[in-house]
Formats: sequence, C-alpha cells, structure tokens
Amino acid sequence: MTDNQIRRYPISGARSLSNFLWTIVIFFGSMGFLFIGVFSYFNNWQNIQFLPQGLVMVFYGLLGLFLSFYLSLTILWSLGSGFNEFNKRDGYVRIFRWGFPGEDRRVNFYYSWKDILGIRVQWANEASFLGSQSRIFLQVRGSQGPKQIPLTNIGEPLTFEQVEKQASKLAKFLQVSLSLNK
Repeated sequence: MTDNQIRRYPISGARSLSNFLWTIVIFFGSMGFLFIGVFSYFNNWQNIQFLPQGLVMVFYGLLGLFLSFYLSLTILWSLGSGFNEFNKRDGYVRIFRWGFPGEDRRVNFYYSWKDILGIRVQWANEASFLGSQSRIFLQVRGSQGPKQIPLTNIGEPLTFEQVEKQASKLAKFLQVSLSLNK
C-alpha cells in the first residue's frame, strides 16, 4: 500500500528461495546418511562397518533430519516476515514481524513520528562468499539513547546504488537526515 501519506514495505523473512533449497538439500543428504548407517547395521554394506562409521552416519543423519525439520517450521511459520509502515497521516511508524508461535508471536513496535531521528545506511564491503552486506536502519529516540532498528532483510542481495536509492526515498518521505557508514 503506497500513497501520499502511508508507505508500507513488505519483509519476506524466512520464506526465501535459498531457505527452501537448503531445507531440501539437508533433508535428502541426511536421509542418505541415515539410510547407509542403518543398512550398515544389518550387514557390512559397501565395506562400511556399523561401529564406528555406521553409528556416526546414523548420528549425522538424525542431526540433519532435525535441522531440516527446524528449517521447514521456520518457513511454514514465516519467521521474520512482516512489514515496515510509515504513516504520515496518523503520525507513527510501525515495525511488524512474525516470531515463533506462542503468546508473543507478533512483534509489533510503534514509534511516534516526532521520535524519528534519521535513516542510516551501513555498508560493509567484506570479502566473503555472501558478497557485500548492506542494511538500512531507522534511528529513533529511546529512553536509553538513540535506537537503531533494521529495516531490510538480512542477506538481501542489493547493490550499493539500490540501497542508497531506497534509503534516500525513505529519508525524503520521512523528512529526516540520511547518513552513510562504510
């Protein structure tokens, strides 16, 4: 929903293609380990003895099975998804995310329009297999000093130009300062 007074930006959370792929890879890999480990118990399958190799394979298979089950639940529950809403008309900023099931499943923060201090872009150009990391933060006034609230997905692959453009549009809409940290 976007108009002159209200802007809402969706956050995808755990429902990403990479999480789906990793869940499938871990599940089938763990099933392979479990299969070979169990069959090594019944006979010496392809020269793999149950003690110690087969037992270790059963352990890793069960561990991978539990990990793939956990990842499946995070995708099913859509952990971390939600939205950022900026409402000029009513004078508030709302940050909403879904958490683990229970009493506190909804993470819902409201900030007054007058408590917004600025927008900060943190850019760490580190050499890693994930590439460059960039995040947009909302700076708000807090009781213990200024708070930094992340507005973007973790690991969201955006170029510096895309992040800068998104942050500058948001800062212009909020009528606050924009700071870039490298």
